[in-house]
Amino acid sequence: MKNLSVKISLYLNYFVFAILLNSVGIVILKSQNNYGVDEVQASILEAFKDLPIAIVSFFLASFLPRIGYKKAMLIGLALVSVACVSMYYGNSFTSAKILFATVGVSFALIKVSVYSMIGMVTQGEKEHNSLMSSIEGVFMIGIALAYFLFPAFNIEEKPDSWLNVYWLLAGISLLSFLFLLFTKFEKEPEIPGANLAQDFAEMFRLLARLLINVFVVSAFLFVMIEQGIMTWLPSFNDKVLQLPENVSIMMASVLAICLAIGRILAGIITQKINWLWVLSGCTIIAMLLVIFILPKTINANVGEIAAITDIPLIGFAFPIVGLFIAPIYPLLNSVVLSALPEKLHSPMTGLIVVFSALGGTFGSRIIGWLFKNQGPENAFYYTLIPMGLLLISYFILRKVTSKNAL
Repeated sequence: MKNLSVKISLYLNYFVFAILLNSVGIVILKSQNNYGVDEVQASILEAFKDLPIAIVSFFLASFLPRIGYKKAMLIGLALVSVACVSMYYGNSFTSAKILFATVGVSFALIKVSVYSMIGMVTQGEKEHNSLMSSIEGVFMIGIALAYFLFPAFNIEEKPDSWLNVYWLLAGISLLSFLFLLFTKFEKEPEIPGANLAQDFAEMFRLLARLLINVFVVSAFLFVMIEQGIMTWLPSFNDKVLQLPENVSIMMASVLAICLAIGRILAGIITQKINWLWVLSGCTIIAMLLVIFILPKTINANVGEIAAITDIPLIGFAFPIVGLFIAPIYPLLNSVVLSALPEKLHSPMTGLIVVFSALGGTFGSRIIGWLFKNQGPENAFYYTLIPMGLLLISYFILRKVTSKNAL
């Protein structure tokens, strides 16, 4: 298969960072239990992860083609390998901040490279949509794995035992580094401008287009929802459902698995049904789950829980929201990227990453504040606001694209 090794490398690199990035919810829970910080203090880890992603993407995305996507990804993998070892020896809230800052910088290099390369190894909108959805699906599988990896190393009688997982993560990062090092990239990226100043200017020129503005607001709103729920679901399970710490973490994997299934299915369904109706239907169902299923989950009497198999079915109901919010992000990204010329994919990806990172930071901070001030049982109801705004944005986006704004 053409470009098979390159595609495998993209899947593998994205998979590694799925585990690292989305362990933030687990580390937030461990920071509260091990390092004595409260919910609002712990939520700053999301900012340490997302703000470096936004800053690095903003300044590097437009001229990353000049650096080379392969070299950028190798740098990212090398950095996180060192950061994982540092977290093991540091064992403090400060070490956790440094870890996620490093992961954020590295992921900016990885995500811009991966998204830009999708256009280089695919032909046409349908193939682009399929690869984008499947890569994001693999990303969600990595997230789900994280919720089992960390509990596997976590022994409640030994507070520091969970840190051993970082040796495994460092090893996986090094293996990804070596696979990428020996992968041959046949196609060179197109350079957006004639020089670095023009490369950087391309990103701002994109912001002058109405379609791009509608899109980045939509991306911001979605990541606010996804990261807000994903980051705080382990804490919700721990504080509201009164589940043991390991079970709380593993239960959060249900959301990630639903996200993975939803994104993989989206690549199939959208070949027959217009993306507008897929996303509108999914968002409405997600809102109904928050309105009708979340209260039943909160009021459920789960009883004595020793393992994930002891949880009643109602305990699994709310994470199913992931199945319906899953298609939003990859489909919106694919709609815009596949409509742009290949040389603009890198600066456009920069905008995607910047606004996604900002959305993730705001989402986590807002939910963290709500957990502390409104109670963990009420925090997730506020996701209905960005969901409603997203629903409106789909129709605006469709109207703009139908007028060939690009």
